[in-house]
Amino acid sequence: MQRFASLYAELDATTSTNAKLGALERYFGAAPAEDAAWAAFFLAGGRPRQAVPTAVLRDVAIASAGVPAWLFDECYHAVGDLAETIAHVLPPPAQVSDAGLAEWMTQRVLPLRGLPRDIIAERLRAYLAQLDQAGRFLLLKMLGGGFRVGVSRLLVTRALAASATVDPKEIAQRLIGYTGIERQPSADDFRALVAPPAASAPASPHPYPFFLAHPLTAPLATLGSPDDWLVEWKWDGIRAQLVRRAAGTCLWSRGEELITERFPEFAAIADALDDGTVIDGEIVVMRNGHVEPFAVLQTRIGRRALSAKVLAQAPAVLLAFDLLETDGRDVRARPLHERRALLAAIVERIAHPGLRLSPVISRATWDDYAALRTQSRANGAEGLMLKHREAGYGVGRTREAGTWWKWKIDPMTVDAVLVYAQRGHGRRASLYSDYTFAVWDAREGARRLTPFAKAYSGLTDDELRAVDAEIRRTTIEKFGPVRSVTPTLVFELGFEGIQRSPRHKSGVAVRFPRILRWRHDKPVDEADTLDALEALLRG
Repeated sequence: MQRFASLYAELDATTSTNAKLGALERYFGAAPAEDAAWAAFFLAGGRPRQAVPTAVLRDVAIASAGVPAWLFDECYHAVGDLAETIAHVLPPPAQVSDAGLAEWMTQRVLPLRGLPRDIIAERLRAYLAQLDQAGRFLLLKMLGGGFRVGVSRLLVTRALAASATVDPKEIAQRLIGYTGIERQPSADDFRALVAPPAASAPASPHPYPFFLAHPLTAPLATLGSPDDWLVEWKWDGIRAQLVRRAAGTCLWSRGEELITERFPEFAAIADALDDGTVIDGEIVVMRNGHVEPFAVLQTRIGRRALSAKVLAQAPAVLLAFDLLETDGRDVRARPLHERRALLAAIVERIAHPGLRLSPVISRATWDDYAALRTQSRANGAEGLMLKHREAGYGVGRTREAGTWWKWKIDPMTVDAVLVYAQRGHGRRASLYSDYTFAVWDAREGARRLTPFAKAYSGLTDDELRAVDAEIRRTTIEKFGPVRSVTPTLVFELGFEGIQRSPRHKSGVAVRFPRILRWRHDKPVDEADTLDALEALLRG
């Protein structure tokens, strides 16, 4: 555990990519395989289920530190992170344990889940007494299922590849499925992760690493002729790979989540595919040939049981746009236009209504495409995808294999009033940086502000400090960590979608809200109304 804690501290202390890469390589080159297996799991994005309730963590910390509850809560509000607060307030350990990361996870952390509360508390007190501040912080993050560190999966892939002298693309492929929530990685798992490539590997149900597009920032004129590009709608659904191999049939989301059981209608598609086929596409709800908004797809995502009524009301379709494997052969290195031709033949042969080819759009000029892009929402899309005809299928967000651009439409916007605020987390723990926004509502006669969205991103550090000062100056009431304020600040909010929601007082819910700008020029009385949101809904 101490070795991993030292790595975490080294990664957290720098913003240099090369420094982080060097620290990772040194760790993976020296750590025992069983510890490296768990380190790779966490660093690549793995999150085990929460083993200890937050209330138990708080109670144990208060008892072990010998401080009043109110003082602990004040410390927590100042620090903004529960694990960091507990690590600071506890007394120093009598003796630091030399047990490795794997031993801590398999023999101490994971066995806590499901135990009676008093036994969890007793064991937790003993465990915390065996670690220094850095070790306690990591242990608490692992217990709460909230471990995060400032390294990307790509950086971890590069470090593993360098320490093992294996191609990064091979490591990226092996990492697929490695960070599943129920995984308990072992020394053998890590050895397989970094082993030299075998001459022939057994068929796996895992997908390929997803190829991701870059936001289009360059002028269209720099892209050359439109004839060099395949242009499609950027569908607003769930990116997925449908995998048909001897090892099984699976549907994987871009987040490496196995979602086969959530879309039972795709089983017949998979049965019709030849063994050794992998298709990339977007899952959407389609009715009468029209792609429905993401909100319709969302109605079935969180359901444990999918009734015949739900399946009929929200019929899922895989809009296929790439072929990664056919007849057991990896075709990702072939040009996109060749892969599309092979894909079109498969879709035509199967002739299943749940599998459709994402259409390629043809226009004469970039100006014509720009005009078409304005119609994206009417077509159930977020914009356009521009893919070079000769592009291969890469790993992650890279341009080594070719270029994909995503040309999204501008977000929906409204001017809203800040009405509630609470402190942030991490480096924002001392600032009120999480906000609730409202619009004017006159549905019941009297004009009043009705909350409709929360947002915390989009402001500069200087703006955050200025808003924090205004919140403290205009606070009306406190509700635990939340403050209500006198309405004085107006902000332009952007969001990707809007839908009706009976669970919200405003009657609407918005998707991915964020702050676009502070409207210093707009008085509170001139902020937008609920009618403006209704107009966006109708649009």
